[in-house]
Amino acid sequence: MEQDAFFGSQSAFNSAAYNVDMQKRLLGNTGMNVSILGLGTAEAAYLGTEKDRFGQVLNLLLDAGLNLIDTAASYPDSEKALGALIGHRRKDFFLVSKCGSKVEGVEGSAWSAQLVTQTVDRALAGFGTDYLDGMLLHSCDLATLKKGEALGALVKAKAAGKIKHVGVSGDNEAAAYAVTLPEVEILETSINVVDQANIRHALPGALKNNIGVIAKRPIGNAAWRKIDDQPGLYKNYAKTYTDRFAAMDLEPADVGLTDWAELALRFTLSQSGVTTAIIGTTNPENAKKNLQIIEKGPLDPASVARIQDAFKQADPNGAWTGQT
Repeated sequence: MEQDAFFGSQSAFNSAAYNVDMQKRLLGNTGMNVSILGLGTAEAAYLGTEKDRFGQVLNLLLDAGLNLIDTAASYPDSEKALGALIGHRRKDFFLVSKCGSKVEGVEGSAWSAQLVTQTVDRALAGFGTDYLDGMLLHSCDLATLKKGEALGALVKAKAAGKIKHVGVSGDNEAAAYAVTLPEVEILETSINVVDQANIRHALPGALKNNIGVIAKRPIGNAAWRKIDDQPGLYKNYAKTYTDRFAAMDLEPADVGLTDWAELALRFTLSQSGVTTAIIGTTNPENAKKNLQIIEKGPLDPASVARIQDAFKQADPNGAWTGQT
């Protein structure tokens, strides 16, 4: 795929800067003081976003104090694209990527030391940087973690100065196991209103062992939308969340709010142990809205409990696992 495919066609877009008092939290024991709002780039990569428009989103958020950007080797052309757009601002943000699955142009089988090592090198070249702040094993399962080969390759890359911190992106049993490993400094895992399993699976261990937690999908792929209103890529991907949302029978008014996005984002950031939540917006106006939401702070404990109770009542047997 050519680099321009990451963005689709180009178009001009102007967006005024948005000033916000961005709260920051220490990402576990990494020493990185990261903004509570981060940016994930999967949506831009897979759905196709105009170059100028996404550049506006990136710079708007960086100007507002967001300082964590998350991507992955498997996101089409994201390394070169991000390097071209914000490489000149490298000192303004922490760069976290993910690897482990088979990607085009990289030798070695999935989760092999060869593939992990070469993927790290490709990321450095693509971004045009000397180091990554974090590299995580992407959607890593329990068996792969226990085997140790892929994680060991990241540890060697850290020793060589190619990456600053080692981590895992995973859910359920894999997430719970990852936070017990001394090599792991960062966990990325699904936590949102309709995906609460990792709150009990992973967060207690992360807190105990001072592991930094990046919450992915913090607004649950906007599960309150009808499936037909989801972007094409997400129609099947979001169905699990949409079905759960319907079963929970919850309304923002139940916790004194009027907006689903606000309820969702503030709920995720209210979880003890969550350091930052990565949004995936490619729309400058939505980016501004998220900045406004985080200024309101966490939900009160009673509201958090009400939302967690709705989840438990809809899933009394605990069958709703964390979604990879």
